[in-house]
Amino acid sequence: MASIFSKIIAGEIPCYKIAEEEDFFAFLDIRPLAKGHTLVIPKKEIDYIFDLEDDLLSSYMVFAKRVSRAIQKAVPCKRIGMAVVGLEVPHAHIHLIPINKISDMNFANPPIQISSDEMAELALEISNNFV
Repeated sequence: MASIFSKIIAGEIPCYKIAEEEDFFAFLDIRPLAKGHTLVIPKKEIDYIFDLEDDLLSSYMVFAKRVSRAIQKAVPCKRIGMAVVGLEVPHAHIHLIPINKISDMNFANPPIQISSDEMAELALEISNNFV
């Protein structure tokens, strides 16, 4: 059975897409901890990030780095935090979260509320900065 992320990649579930390449996909988290919270996933459905082949894992990190730079251009913050938890969806994924303090990365915090119009505008702005 395909994961929710595979369904997003296939266009079966809508998302606020940031970037897409042959092997990777990035989109805004719909339950963000901060404005610009983005999920970066490999298109290949693999449950655990460290089960990715070495060459794919290294390319994945470079893609995530490029996405993080695009987020930082669009969302004022001190850093882009990165988390790999991987328990909530059985598909490898990286959380990229704009942060100003370490507590901004606390997944026990409630998600912030952002309107769908704001999410669409934000996705476009980040996407326009992706190179």
